[in-house]
Amino acid sequence: MIARYTRSAMGRVWSEENKFQKWLDVELAATETLADAGIVPKAAARKLRERARIDVAKINEVEAKVRHDVIAFTIVVQESVGDPETARWLHYGLTSNDVVDTAQALLVREASRLIQKAITKFGEVLEKRAWEFKDTPEIGRTHGIHAEPITFGLKVANWYAENRRDAVRFETAAREMAVGKISGAVGTCTHLGPDIEHKICARLGLVTAPITSQVIERDRHAQYLSALAILAASLERVATEIRHLQRTEVREVEEPFGGEQRGSSAMPHKRNPVSSEQVSGLARVVRANSLAAYENIALWHERDISHSSVERVILPDSTILADYMLHRMSEIVANMKVFPERMRRNLDLSQGLIFSGQLLQDLVEHGAPREDAYKWVQGHAMAAWESETSFKEHIAADKNVKKFLNKKALAHAFDLQRQLQAVDAIFHRVFRHKPPAESVPALYPRIKRAISLEK
Repeated sequence: MIARYTRSAMGRVWSEENKFQKWLDVELAATETLADAGIVPKAAARKLRERARIDVAKINEVEAKVRHDVIAFTIVVQESVGDPETARWLHYGLTSNDVVDTAQALLVREASRLIQKAITKFGEVLEKRAWEFKDTPEIGRTHGIHAEPITFGLKVANWYAENRRDAVRFETAAREMAVGKISGAVGTCTHLGPDIEHKICARLGLVTAPITSQVIERDRHAQYLSALAILAASLERVATEIRHLQRTEVREVEEPFGGEQRGSSAMPHKRNPVSSEQVSGLARVVRANSLAAYENIALWHERDISHSSVERVILPDSTILADYMLHRMSEIVANMKVFPERMRRNLDLSQGLIFSGQLLQDLVEHGAPREDAYKWVQGHAMAAWESETSFKEHIAADKNVKKFLNKKALAHAFDLQRQLQAVDAIFHRVFRHKPPAESVPALYPRIKRAISLEK
């Protein structure tokens, strides 16, 4: 599936044809800017725009001989012009990395736009499903153990909030990559000058890097790959949760399973979360690539090429994988099956133990010493757990508890809806980006009054 995906829109961004076309875009922008400045004949700039062409096969053939990709590129493009007098103005005043690094910024910008759309799409899917299950009770788990009630919508809203942070992080990193340089062999702008450099970059829609060596400094690239790595980790977080929730013993969620899909060559009953597992695995590749980007920051003096071979792998691979993972997770979350009845069954599995925290708080609220209350609650909780009996019944029979909580107050401690009373306020915070009309702290006096029942 990944191999097929390289032929997608993102795959085409990183094709050799598109790479060389971006190189040509930089060359033509430079020539036309120089023509505007009266340095290159305007007729030559016009003819270059009309006649200059790339030929990937020929460029690769020449590169095999000259062992220099930019030289091979300029040779082939100059030949395509068919007029030596015009062709001599191609690459005028430029060094290789003026072309390569500036063109790379164009490629990354093109790839980033696709990723930004995919991040937005995933966020829309998460938002829709969060609202769908806003009030669907589910057990919250810490350390893999039942903790206190949540809703499945809260879980998905949590993913959505992280998606929004991913969007901001990636937008910032992509913007830092959208810079060009035409500053020459050591960054001194000796041959064309800073003003021409700025105008060439502006013509390409890029910000001019304020200072460079022969290359654009690679801390920008490390930030970009880091943003992709965090994005991949966020997707893995969702995928890992779906994998856990699909386990046979849990079975609260199930990723889509096609009509012709098969889960195992030996066991026909299997419906494995293979797509989520794939996303988890690919996240490791994107994270590993970010480390290679860090290694590229330290180059010798004003330039070496130790970073170049690395970036030919990590930039295409990481952007292609991130885009693929986003589309895959959007499909998974949009179409996954959710089982509210199973969620409720699992929530009730521990026979009330999940209300121990609320019970402890209510006992303290009604005057019980905290340390004593903790011992009472924990003792009954352990007994109920080991005997697989009702925690509430154990508590209701305790004389110490009865001193502080009557039947009505005890029922209130075990009220599921009370546990979920702030869901609306949290959703308001997440999706409307402004404080709710009545904040949670403002609710506390009313909550306190509600639990101050007669003993």
